[in-house]
Formats: sequence, structure tokens, C-alpha cells
Amino acid sequence: MKKVVCIGGGTGLFVTLSGLKKYKNLHLSAIVAMTDSGGSNRILRDEFGLLPTSDIRQCIVALASERSNSLLRNLFIYRYNQGTGITGMTFGNLFMAALADIYGSQEKAIEETCKLFDIKGKIVPVTFDNCHLVARYENGQQVLGEHFIDEPNEALGKYKIIELEVFPKAIPNPKAIAAIKSADMIVMGPGDLYTSILANLVVPGISKAICDSQAKKLFVVNLMTKFGQTAGFGARDHLKVVEKYIGKGSVDYCLVNKSKNLPMDIIKRYKEEKADLVKDDLGDSARPIVVRKALISKRIYQKPKSDTLVRSLVRHDPQKLARAICELL
Repeated sequence: MKKVVCIGGGTGLFVTLSGLKKYKNLHLSAIVAMTDSGGSNRILRDEFGLLPTSDIRQCIVALASERSNSLLRNLFIYRYNQGTGITGMTFGNLFMAALADIYGSQEKAIEETCKLFDIKGKIVPVTFDNCHLVARYENGQQVLGEHFIDEPNEALGKYKIIELEVFPKAIPNPKAIAAIKSADMIVMGPGDLYTSILANLVVPGISKAICDSQAKKLFVVNLMTKFGQTAGFGARDHLKVVEKYIGKGSVDYCLVNKSKNLPMDIIKRYKEEKADLVKDDLGDSARPIVVRKALISKRIYQKPKSDTLVRSLVRHDPQKLARAICELL
């Protein structure tokens, strides 16, 4: 059985895990960023004193066994659309907050929730320390908090991020280090470059563990650029930033989407968000090996009205992505 470690957060990690769980010969570990500070996670942090669980929740649903209760899975992704104080909150986040209170441990709450859903694989928070992302921009400005980095104001969004770190310094989860060391393949991405992927890599010890690991290292390039993080970035820019943190030449494979067929109305909506399809400017090289596949899902995501955060309209197709990953494995 091959051990595959997926690193990221948000919908990108959800898509990757949803596809890979169909393969019975894989042992999956999802290493999840713990610096989210927007939406319901802000409430969890500020009012409950807990670490963010939205990305954990998405991973649980993605890896849930087909034998798990479908009603419970639907409840876990349900987002309240009314009610003072809970509008925009998900049932799953509140459920895990209640379990953390019952057990007196958020780690135990996550473990028990995973058992409840009989998940295939392991979900590993990258750290259990309460820390925040800090980004430094080319104009010298520093911003504290994942949400403000993810959705910057108009003035700041035009500048590039040149450095990312966590504050205060965090201790990596030993289970995350162990999973990376024993992996046959490490998959980084897709997902927001700075706030999902690098949010894991800047936790002290994680990048070194990846660099030292004997696993094949695969970077899945995003489909679209993102204002405030990767505006104007091509695939090469994405790769360069990742290797800045794990070491130049560390990535063995780059998986790039080659399909450009998007409906005009979707292109227009992305233009309004100052986003474009990521240009494949990697060329062909001995390292990393560039693999090009048609990876875009035909489904266009529609978020519920109660969800106030910016979400990806276009995503990787879970089955196509999983197939491409397994071919490389």
C-alpha cells in the first residue's frame, strides 16, 4: 500500500482527497493548515478559544466512508442562513466545538469525529499551536491574519507577497512530521498558494521534513490566479515560490492543467475578481518533470447565500486529478 501525503487546505485539498479516496491501494494522510481566521473560524478563535476547523471539516467529509451516514454528512456541510450569531456558521464546526468542550481537547474531538465518519486515511493538523499568518509585501507593509491576506483591500492587493511566516512561532505536529518522513508521495496543492499551501510549509520543521523526505514530490498548479496572492503569476512563478520554502529543485513533478475551455460568463466573473487562467510557461525540463492533463471540472460551483467568503467557481475534477496523481505514483 502506497502512502500519499496531501498538503494544503480549503477546497483544493477537499477535491484532491475526494478523488484519491476511491483508490483502495492508497493510505492517505491530509496535513491541514491551521491558520484560517475568516468567517466562522474567526468566531471559533475569538469566542470559543479554539483553532479553526473549517478545513478539517472539509477533509472529514471528503474522506468519509461510503458506509457513513449520508444524513450526517449533509448536516456537517450545512451552513446556517439565519439566526443571530450563527448565520454563516456550519453545523460541522459547531459540532466539533461541542466535542472539544466535552472532551476538553480539540485534538480528541477531531479524532472522535473522524471515527464517527469512518474516514479513509488520517487528518493531521499541521500544528496545535494558536498562531496566525504574517505576510510581508514588496512595499514593506506587513499584514497579520489569514483572512486579511486572503482578501486584501484594493490598495494592498496590487503588491506581491515576498515573505510569509507564522506568529508566534509554532511547534509542528509530530504526526505531520512522521507522515511526511514515511510518505511515498507528497502532493502539494491545488489551493490558494499562500493561505492554504504555504500556510503549512512555514510552520517550523515542515519544509525541512519535506526537503529531507525520500518521497516523490508533486506540485499541482492552480487553475486560476488570485488577486492579492498570485495576480499575474504563471505556472513557473507558482513553482518558484513553493521551492523558495522547500528548496530549489525539490519538486519532482509539476501537474498542470492544459484545458482552456471555460464558459465566457465564468471568464467574465473571474475578470471582475481580477483573476485569470494560470499560464503554462514551464516548458519542458528534466526537473521537475512537467505533466499536462485536462483537469478542469465541468461543474461550476455555486456557494450558498449565507457564505460570505470568496470561493472558487472553477475547480479541478476530483477523478481526473486523482488519476493523474496515481499514474505518477
